[in-house]
Amino acid sequence: MNSLSEEDKKNLDLRLRRIEGQVRGLQRMIKEDKYCVDILTQINASRGALKKVALKVLDKHINGCVKNAISDKKGEQEIIDELLDVIDKFTD
Repeated sequence: MNSLSEEDKKNLDLRLRRIEGQVRGLQRMIKEDKYCVDILTQINASRGALKKVALKVLDKHINGCVKNAISDKKGEQEIIDELLDVIDKFTD
């Protein structure tokens, strides 16, 4: 099950398209031998943008899938364990 509404999907798609453009820009910067610090700055910006997308999806997952599974008492511990695993993947 997916907790993303059509509006959420549209907004996330727009964000991901911008990120795609940032990554293409990074490829171009590397091909054009741009200054390393400028490239690293753009990499950091892309990572930040991806993190925002991930947090939005995580928010929807928690407030949708997790909330529903716990209120329905369906695999309560299993969904909590899954959530903790997901959160662990996002901690640096």
